[in-house]
Amino acid sequence: MNKAFFINGGAGRVLCSIPALERFAETHDDFVVVSESWHELYLNSKILREKVFPFGHKDLFENYLKDKQIVSPEPYRINQYFNQKCNLIQAFDIEINELDDIPETRNISLDLNKEDQITGHNLTSEVKSTLGKDKVIVFQPFGQGSKSEGNFIYDSSGRSFEVSNIISLIEQLNKNYCVIIMTTIEIPGWQGMGVACPQGLGLNGWMGVINSADYFLGCDSIGQHMAYALKKPATVVIGSTFPENISYPDTSRFTVIDNGVGRRKYSPIRLTMDLCGDRQNEDLMVLDDKKLKNIVKGIKDKIGVSKPLNVGVGVTPKGSTTSGTATPELIYNKPNKGIAPSKYSISLDGDSKSSKKKKKPIEELLTLETKKGLS
Repeated sequence: MNKAFFINGGAGRVLCSIPALERFAETHDDFVVVSESWHELYLNSKILREKVFPFGHKDLFENYLKDKQIVSPEPYRINQYFNQKCNLIQAFDIEINELDDIPETRNISLDLNKEDQITGHNLTSEVKSTLGKDKVIVFQPFGQGSKSEGNFIYDSSGRSFEVSNIISLIEQLNKNYCVIIMTTIEIPGWQGMGVACPQGLGLNGWMGVINSADYFLGCDSIGQHMAYALKKPATVVIGSTFPENISYPDTSRFTVIDNGVGRRKYSPIRLTMDLCGDRQNEDLMVLDDKKLKNIVKGIKDKIGVSKPLNVGVGVTPKGSTTSGTATPELIYNKPNKGIAPSKYSISLDGDSKSSKKKKKPIEELLTLETKKGLS
């Protein structure tokens, strides 16, 4: 009987299922894939896009499922996976293709459409022009488990960067690079730090941005899988999860920093719950100053530093004069009459909404963290 594969979970899982399904397609023609989430990612596979349907597709059952064997691959339940002998791509491959041995890690082949490629090119070009540097780093600080509540951002799963570390990395990186933050969570104090934080981009749009960037910095989340697929150099910091499972430590263009080595306890997700283990892993993404400096040094060693460009092409500098330079005031997300607004916002040297002197970002963060003991 022909098969219908149901794929669920986070975007990283969906992306990592593509190589195994493409291998299956090499020897099988009559099958379908039902994407229970992130259907748009499969559109980047030339082989699969005609065979994939979103979960709510009209008449899906009657037209495509009624005569199929339903298969729901669960890579986290593969013995080699939870014993750290294979990664997510390999685990999908073992289950979907019924392999006895651990296969080589296949590439994730992505065929980006023209719109996403152009969006990425134009966005990174504008950031370079605005910030006056010719190298762009995309920084994804938060994983799926991050939450924002009041003044606090936290990730109980131990997969995301700590806010104080994020601010420190931004301060160090934007001395030599344009930094684009890949997040929908507002980071305290990011306004005024000279970084771009695009809003309204879907996952395929972010692929276009990473494709046009020079480097990726991130955690255990979708961005690193995009960087791997797009063959971009990257630094990935791992806390509660195992690099052997969820990243690419054997890939030369990847620098994987294992901050949880020797301290973590495997979290048997989709097998059982281990609340004590999860509590043990909660703080495994806290980085000391030495590790932060090593992250920045590692990036410099791989791609060098930016060459200066003319700052703010087409932008009127804030308080500009003919005799000196001034910091541009850049608020791209405010629509101007007759001009299409940019999809992202950059703020240099403070937020133009207020004339009050702002605290330095690290001072603002420390103020917030001090309040923890008061609540």
